[in-house]
Amino acid sequence: MKFKIILLFIFLAVAHSISCIAQEVSLKSLLTEMTDFESIARWNKHPYTLKQASSYDRHSISPDKPGWFANADASQYIRKEEKNGRSENVMLDVDGPGAIVRFWLTTFKRNGIIRIYFDGQDQPTIEIPAYDLMKSNLGLGKALLNPHSSYEPTEKGGSTLYLPLPYAKHCKITFEDHDIENKQPRYYQINYRTYSANTKVTTFSLDQLSSLRSLADETDKKLWNPISSTDGKEIKVSSTIKSQKQFLIDLPKGPSAVRVITITIQTSKQQDYAQALRSTILKITFDDHQTVWCPIGDFSGSGVGGKQIQSWYRTVGDDGKIISRWVMPYKRSAKISLMNLSSDDVDVSLTATVSDWKWDGTTMYFHSSWKQSRNVPIKKSEEERPIEWNFNTIEGKGVYAGNTLAVYNHMHKWYGEGDQKIWIDNEKFPSEFGTGTEDYYNTSWAPVVLYQTPFANAPRADNADSYGHNTFTRTRILDAVPFTKSFLMSLEMLGWENGEADFAVTTYWYAFEGASDNCKLGEKEAAVILY
Repeated sequence: MKFKIILLFIFLAVAHSISCIAQEVSLKSLLTEMTDFESIARWNKHPYTLKQASSYDRHSISPDKPGWFANADASQYIRKEEKNGRSENVMLDVDGPGAIVRFWLTTFKRNGIIRIYFDGQDQPTIEIPAYDLMKSNLGLGKALLNPHSSYEPTEKGGSTLYLPLPYAKHCKITFEDHDIENKQPRYYQINYRTYSANTKVTTFSLDQLSSLRSLADETDKKLWNPISSTDGKEIKVSSTIKSQKQFLIDLPKGPSAVRVITITIQTSKQQDYAQALRSTILKITFDDHQTVWCPIGDFSGSGVGGKQIQSWYRTVGDDGKIISRWVMPYKRSAKISLMNLSSDDVDVSLTATVSDWKWDGTTMYFHSSWKQSRNVPIKKSEEERPIEWNFNTIEGKGVYAGNTLAVYNHMHKWYGEGDQKIWIDNEKFPSEFGTGTEDYYNTSWAPVVLYQTPFANAPRADNADSYGHNTFTRTRILDAVPFTKSFLMSLEMLGWENGEADFAVTTYWYAFEGASDNCKLGEKEAAVILY
């Protein structure tokens, strides 16, 4: 009997040890999390805060002080260090446990050396012989490391690294600038997680990356080619929705989760199609609480006009089929409705794939909110008294997972000089302070071109001078932003000249029951006749 008890204790100890190892944060666990559609719908089992280090203008101190809209966002560092006879500009210096989950940068000429140090080591783990992440020789696919749409091999252009870089104790990133005249503008944004102190994290190494090469390659492939779930019950409806009418679909009883929603819209006249996408509203109610109210075109990430998009959670094909892969759990009941606010009939086909879900205390509800403001004033400098346009303000506990920004620019000049600002849990200074609108969406240098990546897309860009319709969208996976009390995101309304633009933003987020936001139902705005 005593022998059996000893064996039982040994078994439990081994099981606990295996469990702890399985629950460690590591390169392997983070790569796996990147392609797990369910992970974003549950509060992370390793709770973290998400912040950003960037080259924002250091004159920006507080909203009530001069300099809040200062726009000299280049070549701003934490400090300069002298090390082994060289001078290194410190871009990031943070304690762990944590992980770098997004590293964006851009410049003109790239002369210099980037070094990434982990856990206080004197020698860098990663050394890049240029201000260019594409020169890192990490052997990654273009989902985990992608050049910007403006990237040129030898001169202007930037890149974004999405390979997660976990660290147990500390991380420091520096840049040794070889531009002797110091005239090159260096822009950067580094998003990083900080875990609770007792979280066990395995620090990144090149040997780990080498041993996980097949997983990294498979992750990159999955990100470019997301597979929509076919498991579960399919609920299919086709209907003609009369003007100012709607139809309603009851989904199977829970606990369940919507895995995929596929929508196709048709109009009798092609010229009415774009209007139908803006004026047909997707509404979803989970457990008697409506959490989704959004025009279908904006919800898809396509903005105005139904342009093609290939993103991790959303696809719009060349046939106009809209596919949503956001996982949407519910405990008891769910309803999907489509409402037609236009003056013409709309033909709609909708398929929802629903399957079982294990509901527990970590499960959150999916939300999608939409708002639009027309003729928003754009200013060219702080002296002109610009404003911050609010994307969304959320009260409650949840995770921000991205947005779609659909713009109609009334000017023939770039409107996107403004920085994004994200405030979490009533903090005094933003967790994220950006360096320009296009920088937030993983590109650089005021591009008005189409581009597609798993994390960020520009599905519409009407004119090279940015006049007319422009759409940007960004999906946040490892760089999703958790909040326990509140979330606020805004964008500075700065451009290259004074003028006006119309802005419509769709916000994607998850939250626990009781959360609310400031996006009121926008029926009047969604029904506005498009340009």
